Amino acid sequence: MIGRDDLWPTWQRMTDEHVAKVIAGELDVETMRRARTKAFFADLGALLDDDTVSALEDRRLAEMNGAWALFEDVLPCLDWLRAADLKVAAVTNASGDHQRAKLSHLGLARFFDTVVIAGELGCAKPDPAIFHTACAQLDVPAAQALHVGDRLDVDAAGAQHAGLHGVWLDRRGARASVEAGIHVIETLADLPELLVSEFLTPCVTGRSGVPDQRVPDPVSSPR
Repeated sequence: MIGRDDLWPTWQRMTDEHVAKVIAGELDVETMRRARTKAFFADLGALLDDDTVSALEDRRLAEMNGAWALFEDVLPCLDWLRAADLKVAAVTNASGDHQRAKLSHLGLARFFDTVVIAGELGCAKPDPAIFHTACAQLDVPAAQALHVGDRLDVDAAGAQHAGLHGVWLDRRGARASVEAGIHVIETLADLPELLVSEFLTPCVTGRSGVPDQRVPDPVSSPR
């Protein structure tokens, strides 16, 4: 909105706080967007009137919607998952209309067996309920499900705490410390190799979830 990457954490924090109000039924999506923008600038010390906030938010939405694009690794990864006959769900904290429009516009809807949206469900990541709902809709036990997301706390850790396998897509190469059991990849091109190398592969071609994780063979030491 103002072209400063260093303010992204502030925007993300504001988004989390205001999306929680939508999920709780305290705000509708349109009101939330304007309230979030107003709070964001107030946090920076700029107290904006409602007309200015509306104009800024309308411009932000128009630019964002016009800039929808896929990372180059997305379609090859989704094609591989489909070829492997794995069930796939989209789990998002975004609003329903916005997320479904984006999936349709980008041609991604065909890849997903189900789409689970926080605003429609009434809970958001990292609440275990949203992960469990996705598993139930896919008819896959949590222990055989793997969730990939670009936020370590909300996605990878949230999934692991809910009993799924968590994978952090660290596109920025932040290399933050992670909890034991969480896998880290920097591109979706690495996901097929992770699935094949870290998880048992005989079930990969079945309409099921992710197979059990491999147990390393015991290493014998010289006597």
